[in-house]
Amino acid sequence: MAAGNDPLEMKELRAFAVREPVSGRRYTLLRLETRGGLKGWGECPETTERELAHARQLLAGMQPTAYEITWRKLSPVPRLRAAINMAQLDIVGQVAKAPVYQVLGGPTRTKARAMAAITGLTPTELLTSMDTARKTGYAAFSVPIPPTEWRNQGQAYIFNVRGRMEILRKNAGPDSDFVLDGGGQLTPGDASSISAELERFHLLWLDEPCAVSNLGAVRKVSSENVTPLGFGRWLGQSGGFQDLLREEAVDILRPNVALHGISQIRRIAALGESYYVAVAPYHDGGPVATAAALHLAASIPNFFIQQIPAVADADKLMRTAIAGDIERIKDGFAELNPAPGLGLQINEKALDKFRDRG
Repeated sequence: MAAGNDPLEMKELRAFAVREPVSGRRYTLLRLETRGGLKGWGECPETTERELAHARQLLAGMQPTAYEITWRKLSPVPRLRAAINMAQLDIVGQVAKAPVYQVLGGPTRTKARAMAAITGLTPTELLTSMDTARKTGYAAFSVPIPPTEWRNQGQAYIFNVRGRMEILRKNAGPDSDFVLDGGGQLTPGDASSISAELERFHLLWLDEPCAVSNLGAVRKVSSENVTPLGFGRWLGQSGGFQDLLREEAVDILRPNVALHGISQIRRIAALGESYYVAVAPYHDGGPVATAAALHLAASIPNFFIQQIPAVADADKLMRTAIAGDIERIKDGFAELNPAPGLGLQINEKALDKFRDRG
């Protein structure tokens, strides 16, 4: 980056790729540093040295307060924009000596409802995963649909889905809530049949049941059933969310934290608010993105629930070693961090220890 005299001018950008020992989950932490020595942290799924070099050139002479200008300038390196946005806000909060949610006008709440995505192919595996998440403090769970073998599944598949939910509901108890994750695998017809079949389970929503390439078909699914629909975790542009809202085809917006960062999801949330639609950001990354997601949750009025990875003990130890114990879930809710910025104390020695060497 070009030389300058302003202590708030962004000076350096460095990436730390890490990998969790049990899940194998990979993510990259970005460190953005000002000329005055302040360090802000962000997170993205992956990057390359070429992208980093390009981003350094684009950030030359910029200040961390220029969120929107920076977002537009970084369009040639889209995979880095969300992480740099998190890091910018982290620095601004440190300068203001206030948590990011307060810088953004919050808090709108004192804690954020949390949801864990459980994993497994068999009922036993799913129950084990759910029980582990429950012991960690979660009370809401995203459940994967059974694998699909062909485009139109038929009644046997729908009964299989219903049986899966019956087993989980019976073992979870009345205080637990569920989301069924379709992973975009279903046809609109199957999505409609499953939505109708599961109405009595009162799902929080049916997530990504089918592709959104045909908004007319998605709107038909939405209009014919009571179960709410969630879409958005693969949408890269805010216009895609606006299309879903205009078609009245979505009940829950699911922008990806690692793709959109804090500022852009706030804009998406503002679009949703005018349609009385809630926001439940998607997140399956590391602890820095969790911190960003919780500050986001406390800064938007139509926040619903935040997906936070429920991880194995060894992975939890790694995440805590890197960023501190910021992912505490109690009685189904995550705590807000009142420390300045994102409230992170990153241990760079831990980053080296858990570096992705694959």
